[in-house]
Amino acid sequence: MKFYLETERLILRELLESDIDGIFELDSNKEVHEYLGKNPIKTKEQALTNIQFIRTQYQEFGIGRFACIEKASGDFIGWSGLKFNTGEKEALNGHKDFIDIGYRFIPKYWGKGYGYESAVACLEFGFNQMNYDMIYGAADVENIGSNKILSKIGLQFVNEFNYKEVKVNWYKLNKSDYGS
Repeated sequence: MKFYLETERLILRELLESDIDGIFELDSNKEVHEYLGKNPIKTKEQALTNIQFIRTQYQEFGIGRFACIEKASGDFIGWSGLKFNTGEKEALNGHKDFIDIGYRFIPKYWGKGYGYESAVACLEFGFNQMNYDMIYGAADVENIGSNKILSKIGLQFVNEFNYKEVKVNWYKLNKSDYGS
């Protein structure tokens, strides 16, 4: 399955095994993992495993995170997109088998609006092309940037819950409320 979206400054495309160096730079960074369990990867083999997991999601569920490429430089800057969280293993806040929106960027690209820009494109893709009825989001309560993005793109705060001893904010947006 091929994915390709464009925003003003970004190309969002399927994640490829050739993105291994970018994924390693992203997921081995302690700053990136500050609000993600503080467990960065340590090897390129782990980066490849992460890529293969996402590529399997494309095949099994028709969706997965997109590689984010900065148009001006051609650089891999992180990922953004939708994910199908399946079964008990990926359950969150009492929900299983749901679509969530997420984004993760290499720190030198933080503060440029790429999270918001990519999330807007992914939300539009999810509702208008994939025809999802509901999209969820979750962010560590202390991750101010991520919480701002989820609110700014229109997801509504539902509640706070505990996940692995961390307080997390839970958001959702119904397709019927999208764009209203």
